[in-house]
Amino acid sequence: MIRYKNTFAMLATAVMLTFGTSGAMAAEYTISVWSGGSGPNDNYRIDAIKLAATLLEAEAEVLGEDLKITIEGKPYTQWDEFKQAVTLAAEAGTAPNIVVAGHEDIAAWSQSGLIVPIEDYVDLDSWPINDIYDNLMQISSFNGKVYGLPQDAESRPFFFWKDYMRTIGYSDADINALPAKVQAGDYTLQNVLTDAKKIQDAGLVKPGYGFYPRVSNGPDYWQFYTSFGGQIENSDGKLVFDKAAMTKFYQFFVDAVALGVTRKNHIGTPWDQWYGEVANGKAGLWHGGTWHYARYTKKEGQKDFFGNIQFTLIPAGDAGGKANTLTHPLVYLLTKQADDDAVAIAAELVKIASEPRINTLHAIKSAHLGITRSQSSVDLYSGDRWAREATKRLLPHATAMPNNVSFGQYWEIMWGGLEGSWTGQKSVSDAIADVETELKTTLGDKIVIR
Repeated sequence: MIRYKNTFAMLATAVMLTFGTSGAMAAEYTISVWSGGSGPNDNYRIDAIKLAATLLEAEAEVLGEDLKITIEGKPYTQWDEFKQAVTLAAEAGTAPNIVVAGHEDIAAWSQSGLIVPIEDYVDLDSWPINDIYDNLMQISSFNGKVYGLPQDAESRPFFFWKDYMRTIGYSDADINALPAKVQAGDYTLQNVLTDAKKIQDAGLVKPGYGFYPRVSNGPDYWQFYTSFGGQIENSDGKLVFDKAAMTKFYQFFVDAVALGVTRKNHIGTPWDQWYGEVANGKAGLWHGGTWHYARYTKKEGQKDFFGNIQFTLIPAGDAGGKANTLTHPLVYLLTKQADDDAVAIAAELVKIASEPRINTLHAIKSAHLGITRSQSSVDLYSGDRWAREATKRLLPHATAMPNNVSFGQYWEIMWGGLEGSWTGQKSVSDAIADVETELKTTLGDKIVIR
């Protein structure tokens, strides 16, 4: 099968084969796009493809070609529903042409044959692909092949309610210095517990609201494992279970409950409740995502974010750990289709959607971070304080979960151990022992235990 780096060349060849050299150029495509984890501020995950289709049609017209592209978009708010829908559609032979998914899906979906490498359809050395951050391209790859292009980037910061920090003794200078202090390892997760307790003891928040974590399983919790020096995957591509780091990670949340600054039954709190509370001073310290800024300042009505809230990296757990943040880019992926020409069209649309001005529309509306170096020169991006400061403060220190086929199993086992110890169903030592046993049984030599 010949795969074309140039969509117009592909289309022209197809027409010549069908009609001969004198045939008029006319082609119509319907391209479906499904996006996971998408709320009301994430419409450009699909709308960027629509803009790209308009541009591609206009370029075809300039070349004297008649190209018509219809985009059918379907956003999903819930990840489980999205992944199930994609899998069932693929089994039925009706998979969407483009899926917007987490990068961690690449390993399993590439091995199952659901997706195809985008590098087979576009020139990776051409603009705007050659302007995308190298680490994001690596995250979009598996087994030496580039499967997708990053749709966005983000990081997951730690937040402080400034007035409460002042009340417990921090000056404005101290608060302004927190990001550098966290980065240097001089403010750790032990300081978090101490300050959360002081905030509660001062009556500034209700019991259990001093430190208010994420309310469900998610990538964020791997940051705390990293904070205590944990490694998820080694240089040989094998998963790693660091018992000492995982023990400290679990113990941190158990200590938070024991101090009364985090509720034992916190997991399962409704997300709408959580957003409203952290955005309006109901909690003292918490962690979340860069995209939360859009929710805080829009739906939750936080009118003075920078006046009320400080943000930093996730603090180091102790002297053996490090301050960090996690980036979890969503990626545009191409599904395997019977019509390879449609795959080539979809690839070109994804490439165009990655151009700086188009991607910036999504970044600013949804409070995500840009994917290309030149986005810092786009007025809409450079003029946005959140995008500017979050990019500089967080992204240089961001790591990502591995594209490893077995990582999903490791993740679920890790979460089971954390939840069991957090809620008091197990001691930390018993939880760690059970995790080790389950990892050995489930993953065998696919994971290094140390």
